[in-house]
Amino acid sequence: MIKPFPLFVGLRYSLVRKRNLLLSFVSLISMLGISLGVLVLIVAVAIINGSINTLRNEALKSVPHVTVSGLAIEASWPEIAQQAIQHEEVLAVAPFLEGEVVLRYQGADQFVRLRGIEPALESAVVANPSDHYRNLLLILGEEQGSTLLGTQLASSLGVFGQTQLSGISLRSLLSRDLSSRRGLTAVGFADFGVYGNNNIALVNLGLAQELLGADAELQLRLKVSDVFRAQEIADEFVANLVELGIIAATDAEQALRVTPWNVAQASLFNALNMEKYLTGFMLLMIVLIGAVNIVSTLVMVVADKNADIAILRTMGASKMVIMGIFIVQGMIAGLIGTGIGVLLGVLLADHVSSISLWIEDVINSLIDGGNVYLLSHLRTELYMSEVLVIAIAALAISFLATLYPAYRASKIQPAEVLRYE
Repeated sequence: MIKPFPLFVGLRYSLVRKRNLLLSFVSLISMLGISLGVLVLIVAVAIINGSINTLRNEALKSVPHVTVSGLAIEASWPEIAQQAIQHEEVLAVAPFLEGEVVLRYQGADQFVRLRGIEPALESAVVANPSDHYRNLLLILGEEQGSTLLGTQLASSLGVFGQTQLSGISLRSLLSRDLSSRRGLTAVGFADFGVYGNNNIALVNLGLAQELLGADAELQLRLKVSDVFRAQEIADEFVANLVELGIIAATDAEQALRVTPWNVAQASLFNALNMEKYLTGFMLLMIVLIGAVNIVSTLVMVVADKNADIAILRTMGASKMVIMGIFIVQGMIAGLIGTGIGVLLGVLLADHVSSISLWIEDVINSLIDGGNVYLLSHLRTELYMSEVLVIAIAALAISFLATLYPAYRASKIQPAEVLRYE
């Protein structure tokens, strides 16, 4: 098969054994630099993705997939809930209200978010797979005046079993109206996720309305099949309500307010995504170091091949052909380095949990009082689209690194070089 002339010469320059050991060493360092940069970048992004997914799952234990509020909910939430559940991507619907309450136990006060729920409906809408949690919801529905606490909240209050508490809304406390204080029975504690364990208490919807009064607004929480399409699914649901005439099109924005989980927790996940992008950008600098080595290698090759370049020019090779030869030669290092980095990065990202567990076992076996360095919790989530972006970025940097040396090679004047040969 006939190869294009620049490709043929570039491959020959790259793949034949180099007589210049320094040139070979610099070329190897450039490939290793690119490989290391791509490998570290893939593993780092995979670990950050795993952390974001873990935090998302923890947040969704207490944060609704979609929250729907507004005047229409206060007026006729059962009808709206019935229409919502008919949407093929809405899995469950439940009403709730939420407000600030002060809980007191044995003289200790704690400010909490009191959430009133319908336990029979709540068990279907929560994103917590624990059977213990669902059993506690059944108890909450059966026993009047009962409450369910988050694990950290129960610990901070010193509640470790069924016991009596008292609660009063923050508004009543500030107005010194202590007559609205209610006795509550803690029936247990459950996992509400990292962001809900320390400040959430659940009670029946009716009891919450008595405690909070007009301070709390009745809302609906929707559990959807795809949390990444929560906003789109909610918009479709609202459009269906408008089509059915349940709410007027002109009053849709005032009658219903839709808040998906990613908007409710925007500050957290925007910060995590910004950290991911900044980390990726900083690690991309390792790839740039490898690209600088490509520049150094090609500059040395151009100096070493002055006579060859001059002969090719006298034989009719154009400046673009000369540039193509050195672009090909530089891209060989970029392709090999990127390929090795992608392969090793994907393998390491897929096995980082088992590798970290092995490292933990080794370290703990060398230190008295084991389980000091807890590394086995690392989780990764690898998206091939991100791997492709990283590979393309590394190849683009490698290509840009070849342009200056290739341009210098194309500017060589044959007559000046061959005069001294």
